[in-house]
Amino acid sequence: MERIDRVVIGAGVVGLAVAGALARAGFQTLVLEAEGSFGTGISSRNSEVIHAGIYYEQGSLKARFCTAGRDRLYEFCTRYGVPHRRCGKLIVATSLAQESNLQAIQQAAAANGVTLTPLDGKQVARLEPEVVASAGLLSPLTGIIDSHAYMFALIGVLESHGGTVVYGSRVSRMWLQEDGIAISVNGEPPELLAGAVVNCAGLAATAVAACVEGLPTAGLPTSYLAKGNYFTVDGRTAFTHLVYPIPEPGGLGIHLTLDLAGRARFGPDVQWIQTLDYAVDQRRGDAFYAAVRRYWPGLPDGSLRAAYAGVRPKISGPGQPAADFRIDGPPGPDVPLVNLFGIESPGLTASLAIAEHVTELLQSAGFGPKM
Repeated sequence: MERIDRVVIGAGVVGLAVAGALARAGFQTLVLEAEGSFGTGISSRNSEVIHAGIYYEQGSLKARFCTAGRDRLYEFCTRYGVPHRRCGKLIVATSLAQESNLQAIQQAAAANGVTLTPLDGKQVARLEPEVVASAGLLSPLTGIIDSHAYMFALIGVLESHGGTVVYGSRVSRMWLQEDGIAISVNGEPPELLAGAVVNCAGLAATAVAACVEGLPTAGLPTSYLAKGNYFTVDGRTAFTHLVYPIPEPGGLGIHLTLDLAGRARFGPDVQWIQTLDYAVDQRRGDAFYAAVRRYWPGLPDGSLRAAYAGVRPKISGPGQPAADFRIDGPPGPDVPLVNLFGIESPGLTASLAIAEHVTELLQSAGFGPKM
């Protein structure tokens, strides 16, 4: 049986960031990815936004890792030539009744060390003439990123430190050994013995955690699937900032984001589903028109086109308070396992900070470099 220092399950942005951090720490690192390429799930089906750290509860993992990860991500992009732009974001109130929500958002951001600039309606219009709002907040630290280029760069870092990604490798069984965790891939006899395993399987994280034999499953979180649909319009628009409405339950509302070519996209909405489904029903666009026209009344009739959908790996369900990231460190001195659950937005922004945290968790549990 081949011995590997570290095995990371899942080649999305978080898994690749974790793997790179472990490889840089001197561990022989292998990433097992069930699909035929990297980042085919959550990491390639999102808004590609670098979040400032505005909305999250003070002291939460989302708040901590978003603000720390944001700065690390901008530095990483500059160092490795990952296309990105710090374009800024407007959060807008479209009625006087919503302006108190802006005050609450500004206070929450300040608690996380994020400064937002309050704007009146005229100031919003000067920044974005197409947007109609009674007031707004400007977030100068928000940006956009080419997520695929980011993952390419993470793989480059991993490989430059001797790590490898193996595709088409679905983990089917794991069990504890005296000196690590044995792993069966694709139902075959065990070929790997990992000194430590990090479960970054995203939508499949709970299922992967449940396949570790000999460990209790009662404490594992319930997984919920929240689908987010995106629509786009043909050609370039005149917008230069991202535009967000007041947040809604389950998400941040149907917002306007930009890609690096300047094309606008709208979404995501929140659609709770039972089975994984990425199809976008064009008819859902009817609700998008009403939502978008609250802040962009000039959206032309018939202009929205179904684009793509993503699915958030939630560990809180409909009507429940939004859950924080859940990162379970090694459950015992002889169990070299870290599970990552519910790593939804701002997971991309937080990825490098999460990677650093996971590396420290393993080291503090006694699974650090051998002296």
